Parts: sequence; structure tokens; C-alpha cells
Amino acid sequence: MSKVLIIDDDKKHSELLKAYFERHGIKLTCAFDAEDGFKKLARVEPDLLLLDVMLPGKDGFQICREVRKKSNIPIIMLTARGDVIDRVSGLELGADDYVGKPFEPRELVARVQAILRRAEQIGSVVGKLQFDGLAIATATRTVKVDGKTVDLTSMEYELLLILARRHGRKLSRDEILSELRGIDAALLTRSVDIMISRLRQKLGDNAKPARFIQTIWGRGYSFVGVPADDA
Repeated sequence: MSKVLIIDDDKKHSELLKAYFERHGIKLTCAFDAEDGFKKLARVEPDLLLLDVMLPGKDGFQICREVRKKSNIPIIMLTARGDVIDRVSGLELGADDYVGKPFEPRELVARVQAILRRAEQIGSVVGKLQFDGLAIATATRTVKVDGKTVDLTSMEYELLLILARRHGRKLSRDEILSELRGIDAALLTRSVDIMISRLRQKLGDNAKPARFIQTIWGRGYSFVGVPADDA
């Protein structure tokens, strides 16, 4: 059974979600503030974190920032305000997805299942993608640049894999979003730019010309890494 932790100060709603999730084979643990959330994050070791933005004390953005310093666990932000800036801020901090409040429980479960399913499918593929200076071991979800391991979030890893497996192909933002999400949702093409920027920083790919990910102005992005001789 998959394990999910939700940090949300709405106790009644969280308990209702707990019962709904369990009917879909997901064990939901509830925390109602940052302190309680960090304790349960360490104890439960969940597969995914649901994080409300509007929390007393430390808000969801602050918690997301602290979690990302130590963990690449998938994070879905829950935001009542629904402002574009809130969603962009969450993605910039390393969140994998966002759901606006109010939402239908079945929509949230679908988002959670989609992220967990992608992680399981990608992790089960045995193989290796090898480029000049970049190695992607799909069996272990390990990425190395010039021999040094790079820590990527679940979404960043999936994004890199999507691009690398289509070496030399131009992918639009819509195509990338479709492959990343896999479900119907109100999505921002801006979120792709944010994730690409974050991925480039971690890969050390900010110089020009691009070493791995090239921007195709007005079109999208293309992976331009040079395949290794023994790939």
C-alpha cells in the first residue's frame, strides 16, 4: 500500500480525505502544522507529500523549501488562493504538481496515483542512457554529470528522461507537459520553463552553447547531449 503524508490545518477535511484515500489503496497520514509534519515525515517515510500552502506558522512554501534540502520526495501543493504566482512559486521551490482548492477528492487521488505510477514505471525500466559527461541509470534512477551524482526530484528526473530518450527531437512545452502529467488539468506552459531552468542548474548546463538541453525559441526544447561511443 502506498503511503502519503498530508500537512493541512483543516483537520476535518484531512480526516475525510484519509477515509477516501484508503478506499483507493493509499494510506494517508495527517499532520496539521509544520512541526508535526516534519516528525511524521521522518517516522512514516511516505512515498508522496501533500502540502497546503496556507498553514499557520511556517507556510507550505517554507516547508517545501526545507524538505527539498534533504529529500526528493514527490510534492503536490494544495493552494486555496489559486494565484498563478503561488503555483509558479511552488514549482520553483521543487514541487511536482499543484491542486487548487476546493477540489474533488477523486481529482486529488488521480494526481497522486499518476505521480506514483510514473515513478514506479520509470524505476522499473532497466537500462542506461550514456552521453558525453552525462549518465542516466534508469534501474536505480541515478544521474551523474562528469562522474558526480546529481540529486534530482522525481519530476526533474522524469523531465530529463523524456528529453534524453528523444535525443535531437524538438519537443514543445505542451508535449512535455502531456508526458509529465498524463491527466487532464489546467496547466501552465510557464511551469515547463521553470522545471527546465531548475534542471539545467543542477546539471551545470547554463553556459552557451548548451551542453545538454537547448532552447528552441518559439518551439520548446531539445536534448543535444553527445551520445557516448559505448552507449
